[in-house]
Amino acid sequence: MFQLGSALLDACVLAILHKEDTYGYRLTQEVKQLMNISESTLYPVLRRLLKEGYLKTYDQEYMGRNRRYYQLTEEGKQKYQEYLVGWKEFSDKVSTILEGGYSDE
Repeated sequence: MFQLGSALLDACVLAILHKEDTYGYRLTQEVKQLMNISESTLYPVLRRLLKEGYLKTYDQEYMGRNRRYYQLTEEGKQKYQEYLVGWKEFSDKVSTILEGGYSDE
């Protein structure tokens, strides 16, 4: 229903990884619970977050194959906290407006 921008997508990815390390497919499935997104959309986001230093990866064997896991770096943890504070402020303001509490008088 609402358009979700790249900053919100970044925040959601960092929030999921703040809970635990995970691999790409599972991350995609968790993000899909929030918004309509494909793996082809998510993987460039992960590459960018890696390049920006917010994530790091490691491989772990699973059923004879390696899975690439994503993990927050210290910078990623800090960025997640920034997004969390910003989201609380933004969502409070939107809720006030949508629920009829806003007045410019």
